[in-house]
Amino acid sequence: MDHTLLEEKLKQLLIRECDKEDDIDWQSIDNDEPLFGQQSRIQMDSLDALQVSLALQQQYGVRIEGAKDGRRILNSIASIAAFIRQQQ
Repeated sequence: MDHTLLEEKLKQLLIRECDKEDDIDWQSIDNDEPLFGQQSRIQMDSLDALQVSLALQQQYGVRIEGAKDGRRILNSIASIAAFIRQQQ
Protein backbone atom coordinates (compact mmCIF):
# COMPACT_ATOMS: atom_id res chain seq x y z
CA MET A 1 0.00 0.00 0.00
CA ASP A 2 1.22 3.49 -0.86
CA HIS A 3 2.76 5.32 2.13
CA THR A 4 0.54 8.39 1.84
CA LEU A 5 -2.61 6.33 1.36
CA LEU A 6 -1.92 4.22 4.46
CA GLU A 7 -1.38 7.31 6.62
CA GLU A 8 -4.59 8.89 5.27
CA LYS A 9 -6.59 5.73 6.02
CA LEU A 10 -5.08 5.56 9.53
CA LYS A 11 -6.02 9.19 10.24
CA GLN A 12 -9.59 8.52 9.14
CA LEU A 13 -9.75 5.35 11.24
CA LEU A 14 -8.35 7.19 14.26
CA ILE A 15 -10.86 10.06 14.05
CA ARG A 16 -13.75 7.62 13.57
CA GLU A 17 -12.76 5.21 16.36
CA CYS A 18 -11.99 8.01 18.86
CA ASP A 19 -15.27 9.77 17.97
CA LYS A 20 -13.53 13.05 17.08
CA GLU A 21 -15.25 13.78 13.74
CA ASP A 22 -16.83 16.94 15.14
CA ASP A 23 -13.61 18.15 16.79
CA ILE A 24 -10.71 17.43 14.43
CA ASP A 25 -10.41 17.22 10.66
CA TRP A 26 -8.38 14.12 9.75
CA GLN A 27 -6.43 16.09 7.13
CA SER A 28 -5.09 18.40 9.86
CA ILE A 29 -3.34 15.57 11.73
CA ASP A 30 0.44 15.49 11.27
CA ASN A 31 1.99 12.03 10.89
CA ASP A 32 4.37 12.66 13.83
CA GLU A 33 1.81 14.39 16.07
CA PRO A 34 1.47 12.70 19.49
CA LEU A 35 -1.83 10.90 19.98
CA PHE A 36 -1.60 10.63 23.80
CA GLY A 37 -0.98 13.18 26.54
CA GLN A 38 -1.64 16.79 27.38
CA GLN A 39 0.24 18.06 24.29
CA SER A 40 -1.99 16.01 21.99
CA ARG A 41 -5.02 17.46 20.22
CA ILE A 42 -6.48 13.96 19.97
CA GLN A 43 -5.82 13.06 23.63
CA MET A 44 -6.40 9.34 23.25
CA ASP A 45 -7.16 7.47 26.44
CA SER A 46 -6.99 3.74 27.19
CA LEU A 47 -10.50 3.10 25.83
CA ASP A 48 -9.64 4.91 22.58
CA ALA A 49 -6.44 2.85 22.35
CA LEU A 50 -8.42 -0.37 22.74
CA GLN A 51 -10.92 0.66 20.06
CA VAL A 52 -8.17 1.69 17.66
CA SER A 53 -6.26 -1.55 18.34
CA LEU A 54 -9.35 -3.63 17.55
CA ALA A 55 -10.02 -1.63 14.38
CA LEU A 56 -6.40 -2.10 13.26
CA GLN A 57 -6.70 -5.83 13.87
CA GLN A 58 -9.90 -6.03 11.82
CA GLN A 59 -8.72 -3.82 8.98
CA TYR A 60 -5.02 -4.70 8.72
CA GLY A 61 -4.74 -8.05 10.49
CA VAL A 62 -2.19 -6.79 13.04
CA ARG A 63 -2.27 -7.47 16.77
CA ILE A 64 -0.96 -5.10 19.39
CA GLU A 65 0.04 -7.08 22.47
CA GLY A 66 0.27 -5.40 25.87
CA ALA A 67 -0.10 -1.86 27.12
CA LYS A 68 3.59 -1.00 26.84
CA ASP A 69 3.78 -2.01 23.17
CA GLY A 70 0.41 -0.42 22.54
CA ARG A 71 1.53 2.93 23.88
CA ARG A 72 4.71 2.81 21.74
CA ILE A 73 2.92 1.70 18.57
CA LEU A 74 -0.05 4.05 19.00
CA ASN A 75 2.19 7.03 19.72
CA SER A 76 1.61 8.66 16.31
CA ILE A 77 0.23 7.96 12.86
CA ALA A 78 3.82 7.39 11.68
CA SER A 79 4.48 4.77 14.37
CA ILE A 80 1.21 2.94 13.60
CA ALA A 81 2.01 2.93 9.87
CA ALA A 82 5.55 1.64 10.53
CA PHE A 83 4.15 -1.18 12.69
CA ILE A 84 1.65 -2.20 10.01
CA ARG A 85 4.31 -2.20 7.29
CA GLN A 86 6.62 -4.26 9.49
CA GLN A 87 3.89 -6.85 10.14
CA GLN A 88 2.83 -7.25 6.51
